[in-house]
Amino acid sequence: METVKDVFAIFKQELAVLYDPQETEAITLTVLTELLNTSKGIIKAFPEKELTLTQQEEINNILTQLKTGKPLQYTLGYAEFYGLKFLVNPDTLIPGTETEELVQWVLNEVAVAGAVAVGNILDIGTGTGCIAISLKKNLPNAQVSAIDISAEALKTAKQNADLNEVDVNFIEADILNSQLTTHNLQLIISNPPYVTLEDKKRMHTNVTDFEPHTALFVPEDDPLIFYKAIADYAVANLVKGGLLFFEINESLGEETVELLESKGFKNVELRQDMSGRDRMVKSRHD
Repeated sequence: METVKDVFAIFKQELAVLYDPQETEAITLTVLTELLNTSKGIIKAFPEKELTLTQQEEINNILTQLKTGKPLQYTLGYAEFYGLKFLVNPDTLIPGTETEELVQWVLNEVAVAGAVAVGNILDIGTGTGCIAISLKKNLPNAQVSAIDISAEALKTAKQNADLNEVDVNFIEADILNSQLTTHNLQLIISNPPYVTLEDKKRMHTNVTDFEPHTALFVPEDDPLIFYKAIADYAVANLVKGGLLFFEINESLGEETVELLESKGFKNVELRQDMSGRDRMVKSRHD
């Protein structure tokens, strides 16, 4: 009969090609916590706990999927984001910690400005709905809308809104070819596609082989294509003094700042994430 300790050893050996030991340990701990419906502390405290045959079969099934490079979140069917649970699948990107930092930045700004200043919020390229739903959860009086080009992604986003008990207006639209108008917005936020083909060469296969390409990649010769379109949309639809937030390609920070300034945005601020990379921008529409 396999024990918790055995599972850690097996995962470490079988996933060594894909992940470093620390990543593998974190993955194993998450899998066991989910499977045994207990806490990480209990898992660590009782390494000799035996698994049932059914649990062993489920563990083996998960391990088989992980060995293909399939991300843990897709394997389990959910991801944690900003203290909430989100369903994920290959139609949606897996929410990242950088995006959590972006949401925190927005909430910090709102706390300074006052909730009245952000009555209407639009999330462009919503995917799982993680940004829109997290903002609505923390700003219940705001009117939050979100758009995405993918009908399947929006289906998942709506499920996530129900799961987290919030009301978000989801709209199917392509920001590059949209007649959508949403005047009097106080805040627009977006984590649009920004990965170039050159960037792709340096990415882990569990991203490039599994996550949706339409939500990731942009032309090498026009990497800011979505930022240009969204900035133009923001100029037309943000109120005076309204805010525009972006998650960005870490290698295009200065270029993104210059783009926003060329469109007339003021107080453009480039911010680094916790690992010291240029990953987000805030600007004001005057």
